[in-house]
Amino acid sequence: MENNDPKPQRRLRYKGTHPKVFKEKYKELQPEKYADDIERIKEKGATPAGMHRSICVNEILEVLQITAGQVGLDATLGYGGHSLEMLKLLSPGGKLYATDVDPFELPKTTDRLAALGYGSDIFFPRKMNFAHIDLIVQEAGTLDFVLADLGVSSMQIDNPERGFSLKIDGPLDLRLNPKSGISAAAFLKTITQDRLEELLIENADEPYAAEIAETILFKLKNGDPIVTTFQLKNTIKEVLDFVDPDTVKKSCTRCFQALRIAINNEFGVLDSFLEKLPDALSSGGKVAILSFHSGEDRRVKKAFQSFYRQGIYSAVAPDLIRPSAKEVGGNPRARSAKLRWAIKA
Repeated sequence: MENNDPKPQRRLRYKGTHPKVFKEKYKELQPEKYADDIERIKEKGATPAGMHRSICVNEILEVLQITAGQVGLDATLGYGGHSLEMLKLLSPGGKLYATDVDPFELPKTTDRLAALGYGSDIFFPRKMNFAHIDLIVQEAGTLDFVLADLGVSSMQIDNPERGFSLKIDGPLDLRLNPKSGISAAAFLKTITQDRLEELLIENADEPYAAEIAETILFKLKNGDPIVTTFQLKNTIKEVLDFVDPDTVKKSCTRCFQALRIAINNEFGVLDSFLEKLPDALSSGGKVAILSFHSGEDRRVKKAFQSFYRQGIYSAVAPDLIRPSAKEVGGNPRARSAKLRWAIKA
C-alpha cells in the first residue's frame, strides 16, 4: 500500500556556527520551542528576528486602567505583546478587538494568542486599517479604551523581503500590506524631484532633502536602477560623501521612513483615526497613542488639544511620557518612543 504521508521537512542548514540569513534563524522564528535561547538574546539588549518587543507596556497599562468586563481596541496589533497584557486584565467578560493590515503577521499573532488561551470568546482580530475604527464601533459598540502603537513591527524590519531593513539587501518595498498598493521602488518612478524633496522634508525632516531628491531622480532618468534597499542606501551615501558616517546613517533612516509614510499614506490614515476617535470612545474612555517621530507626535498632540479645548476630552497628557532609561538600555528600539493619552468627557 502506497504511503502518501508527506515526508518531514528538515530545517534549513547554514554555514558557520550561527545563521545570518533571516529565513535560517529557526530558533528565533520558532520562539515557543527555544524560549531559553530567546531570553538570552533579549538579555543582550537585542530583539530576536521575527519577534517584536512591546514598548512602554507598564506606562500604557497605567494610563488605560483596564478592568475586567471592559471592551477595548488594540488598533495596531503587530506581534500582540500589548494585546496579551491587556487580555490578561479583561477576564471575565471583557473583549479586545484588534486591527492590522499585515496579511502575514495577523494570522500568526492570532494563533499565538489563541495558544495562550485567548480565543474567539475574548479576542476579535480584524484585518483592516485602523482608520476604519468606526466599523469596529458598529460591531462592538463604543470602547472603554483604545491603544495605537504607530511604530513599525520588528518582524517587518527584520525580514529583508519586506524592504524595511538597512542592514540586509532586499526588494525596496516598504508596504505594510504587500498585497495592496505599489512598492517604494515603483513609487519612485512616478514622482517628480520637487515632490520627492517635499516628502523627505514633510515626512522625515531630512536636512539634505534637495540633494538626495536630485540624485535619485537623476539616476532614475539615466536608467540606473533603484529597486533594492542597498541601491537606495548606496545612492544616499554617494550624495552625502562629505559628511560623517553617523549623519549618513541617520539620513538613510529618515529617507526610508519618508518613503514608507508616503506609500502607506500613514499620515492620512492617522488623521482619519484621530478624527473618528472621540466618537469611538465611551464616556470616560481612555486612549493611549505611542508614536516614534515628530510628524506623528505633532498630529496626535494637535488633535488631542483641539478636542480638549472643545470639551470633548476631559483631560489630555500634559507632557510626553518616554520609556525609562532601563527599558531603552534593554531595548534600543524604544529610544524614540513618545506616549500621549486622552480621556473622553
